[in-house]
Amino acid sequence: MAAPTHTTVPASPAPVDNVPAYRTDLDGLRGIAIALVACFHIWFGRVSGGVDVFLALSGYFFVGSLLRHAIHSQATHVTFRDTIDPWPRLKRLLRRLLPALFTVLIAVAVLTVIVIPQTRWVSIGKELIASALYYQNWHLAFNSQDYLAASSANSPLQHIWSMSVQGQFFLVTLLVALAFAALVKLGARLIAPLADPRVIKVLVGGAVFAVAAVSFYWAHMRMGVNQQFNYFDTLSRLWEPLAGGLLAIWLPSWRVPRWIRTVAAVVALALIITCGWWIDGVDSYPGPWALVPVGSTLLIIWAGATALERPRAGATGPQALPPVNRMLASRWPVWLGTIAYSLYLWHWPLLIFYLTWREKDHASVLEGVGLLAVSIGLAWLTKRYIEDPLRRGGRGEPAHARRDGRARLMGYTSVVTSILVVGTLVTGTGIVLWDRHVSTMVVDTKNLDPRLYPGARALLNGAPVPAIDPQPSPLMVTQDFPETSTDGYMSNFEDPDIHVGVYGDPTATKTVALIGGSHAEMWISALNLLGQRNHFKVTTYLKMGCPMSTELVPKQNGVPYPQCHDWVMRVKKKVIEDKPDAVFTNSTRPRDYQPGDWVPPTYPPIFDEFLANDIAVLGIRDTPWPHNAKGLIDTPTCLADGGSATECATSRAAALAPEDPALALEATRPMFHALDMSDGVCDVDLCPAIVGNIVVYKDWHHLSATYVRSLTDELGRQMALALPWTGPPAP
Repeated sequence: MAAPTHTTVPASPAPVDNVPAYRTDLDGLRGIAIALVACFHIWFGRVSGGVDVFLALSGYFFVGSLLRHAIHSQATHVTFRDTIDPWPRLKRLLRRLLPALFTVLIAVAVLTVIVIPQTRWVSIGKELIASALYYQNWHLAFNSQDYLAASSANSPLQHIWSMSVQGQFFLVTLLVALAFAALVKLGARLIAPLADPRVIKVLVGGAVFAVAAVSFYWAHMRMGVNQQFNYFDTLSRLWEPLAGGLLAIWLPSWRVPRWIRTVAAVVALALIITCGWWIDGVDSYPGPWALVPVGSTLLIIWAGATALERPRAGATGPQALPPVNRMLASRWPVWLGTIAYSLYLWHWPLLIFYLTWREKDHASVLEGVGLLAVSIGLAWLTKRYIEDPLRRGGRGEPAHARRDGRARLMGYTSVVTSILVVGTLVTGTGIVLWDRHVSTMVVDTKNLDPRLYPGARALLNGAPVPAIDPQPSPLMVTQDFPETSTDGYMSNFEDPDIHVGVYGDPTATKTVALIGGSHAEMWISALNLLGQRNHFKVTTYLKMGCPMSTELVPKQNGVPYPQCHDWVMRVKKKVIEDKPDAVFTNSTRPRDYQPGDWVPPTYPPIFDEFLANDIAVLGIRDTPWPHNAKGLIDTPTCLADGGSATECATSRAAALAPEDPALALEATRPMFHALDMSDGVCDVDLCPAIVGNIVVYKDWHHLSATYVRSLTDELGRQMALALPWTGPPAP
């Protein structure tokens, strides 16, 4: 949601050479938009629509400027080289955008080391790189980040996605516009009318309209497919700046009564200010509902533009504007608009770092006022001492901007640029080194001394727990994957194939098929040991986020996941054809909006098909998904941030029903066997984050492979009660 950058020219009382007058009222509109963005982020946890205002304004200024270049370049005195040379405009863009951005990125890197737990350094480091290279929106899209209410778990760079969209829009539009101007200049040598400004407007307007229409259709269609991805998608967002561009190309010059312009501007501003409350932007933008802030922005631009073109008698400049536009052109909205870019950059990371430092998910009214004041102060300092000096010195700058002398300006510019470049290089190097350090860490806990690290045995058997640091460490446990993940037998979300792995005793005649999603996969670390001990084979049929269910359109993090249903149906058929002696899969899952767990009604039909084919079903009860009154718990991060085993724990009563819900299935299906490891993960009251000197969870809700291995004996005991050939387990 970056504020759009200036692409207009210095103020003049009336249009000169088709260059529009400087619109201070649009600076004020930026100010209103950035105030909405910051306030909605800090206090309301909603999308305000301010980003859509920024995108429409950016398109209006940028496309209008490029159109004037395309028309001007047809003049005989303009060389072909000047027509196609992107560097002058690109240089101005870089000088305008990068200094403030790099300043904030360096600050984020430093504060990350100071405030954020080490478990999050790698992910934030990757976002620093993505933000600096203007692909943060794609990074978030492919990682399915929710852009909802701020909390301490959010990335301090999540807001840079909109700057990436704008940067991509600026670059592609610039190159296309220059190529178009060059083609027209060449074509005019054969077809003279091509150089006519009216023809150029028609050609450019038609092309922009076509691309905008495709983008709008794409944005609307993708809402029902993958809205989380759609929200960040550049193609889905493209129609918003192009709508502003269309207004710049075909700005109506109708003679409209002043009162109509006034009413239109009042209604438009009211819609911009209020739409954040009555439109759920995260679920609705950039689909048709985004027409509200975008269309309102265009109305305000139009109301002011027509007033300046045909002012009242005796009215010039701002006095010719309708009342709303005059209000927007007043001192404080304009001042806020001049710092909008830097304010946008600063407010979100300050909010996230503060919430993380205070271990809170929401800022109070007083805290929000303080954060907003600090953000405004830093934005003004950034503009005054970094943005403005580095923007000066180009052709067309007023003489007073160079009154201190070019030498002094160049010296200042060199110092600031050097600080930014060196800081960025140091930051980037640190990110690369830390990423390499984490990526090369190997979790080797297969031979832990059970007397020092009893794990689940501390709960199940009362094993003593010596006072030593837990394993794996909170930083390393994030790499504690089950064997199937590291061996490549886990199909990812996009992979439709069935990858069958073989574990346990590959030569055995008895087989247990492990099937389902990641919450089935995590048990391979124990099943592999049990198969080796008791001489049965374990075959795996696994796909991320895909439990064995008949649900036609399952969802993953709220996003439709139709590939899962197709995969489940094919796996079910293949497992029946492969004819294992038993299948091992999840029988329950947590309830979404109330305490406890349950057997989803879409699970038993799958079980029944296996049972009908004389295949026993071992239904493993899902383990608790860590959470507390504040929300979900990322166990490694909670521990790395100084939390204890109990401070990062989950209430057993909130996570689990009093007894395994799958027992009802066992009572009516003789070959269905319910397995329940809950007593190995939770005591009577709590499900701790560390048990028996082993960290229980590797992330938000998956058991660490090390902890699963500590559950091997208990899992084997329960399996042997159901299927004697799987045990008895070794003591």
